Amino acid sequence: MEEYQQIISVIALTMGTAWASGINLYATILVLGIMGLNGSINLPPDLQILASPVVIAAAGLMYMVEFTADKIPGVDNAWDALHTLIRVPAGAVLAAGAVGDVNTAVSVAAAIAGGSVAMGTHLTKAGSRVLINTSPEPVTNWTASILEDVAVIAGLWTALNHPSLFLFGFFVFIILLIWLLPKLWYAIKKVFAAIAGWFSGKGKVAVEQISENNSGDKMEPILKLGKK
Repeated sequence: MEEYQQIISVIALTMGTAWASGINLYATILVLGIMGLNGSINLPPDLQILASPVVIAAAGLMYMVEFTADKIPGVDNAWDALHTLIRVPAGAVLAAGAVGDVNTAVSVAAAIAGGSVAMGTHLTKAGSRVLINTSPEPVTNWTASILEDVAVIAGLWTALNHPSLFLFGFFVFIILLIWLLPKLWYAIKKVFAAIAGWFSGKGKVAVEQISENNSGDKMEPILKLGKK
């Protein structure tokens, strides 16, 4: 039974770090580093470097930069685009390190799974931000950013303290992700089609429909994009 719980804990930490990295990498490193430094958790050997004060300070600085950039419409989209090259490989590295001292095959498998999970959460975050930024409401952007940070902290805490509960929620998340990503991709294509049409003089009405949508169902004008 103890061995079973150990396996569950390792899987939860592996998937938890990858999942959280795709949303906010610096918050993930900061949480793991602080908890490792104060003895709240025993980090696997390959992740003990995260408890270094230098790493924690760097992660804290970058978290503050991201905290600011993530609240500014347009800037958050550029930030997410840049971090496609950072969050995904970092998620793979953290997932590989979370499995501990095992054979190479397991580490590679964890890296592949971790990178895929990080990519999924990153695309969901970045895609939803594109749609949110079609609305002029600043509160929506701020709310999404804060909820993402809370989700990272709560998710990691659950993965470390209640691994079985985290894995159940993670399974539900994967199912929702499979359903949601195609819809996000379709809506994002409509957004960019409308922007392209606006520059060509054909999509101005569609863009204005989004800007005027301060309440109600935000998906309706998005799905109409590109028809002009």
